[in-house]
Amino acid sequence: MSPDANKAVVRAFVAAINAQDWGRLEALVAPDFKRHSYAAGPPPVRSRDALKAFLQQEFETFPDAHEQIEDLVAEGDRVAARHRFEGTQQGPMGPYPPSGKRMVSEYLAIYRLEGGRIAEAWAEWDTLTGLQQLGHYAPPA
Repeated sequence: MSPDANKAVVRAFVAAINAQDWGRLEALVAPDFKRHSYAAGPPPVRSRDALKAFLQQEFETFPDAHEQIEDLVAEGDRVAARHRFEGTQQGPMGPYPPSGKRMVSEYLAIYRLEGGRIAEAWAEWDTLTGLQQLGHYAPPA
């Protein structure tokens, strides 16, 4: 696929997430999808179903979650994206109780596409700043 076609898949992927259209997401992501991320922590996402479960949990935590693509660059089978995530924490996030506070966070992701589907992703974000925005961490004085 061309770089422009790969970028279109990533745009459709983000639109499917925002719409919580899990059927559309399944059409855009390979069954054996793998996500690499230190920021996400365990458990690892090692399948399309695990990704779907992760995203559904994210919407339980941030019911008004919305992602936006800020930058998109493609070459070969890779697409690099700078995303903006916004949401209000209404549910627990790991050990952190609901805060009712809004988080705005940018994150970087590189997607590898294969056969018109996202096969692999590397995604990293600034967890500490997110925890500060939600009131779960106060930097030392």
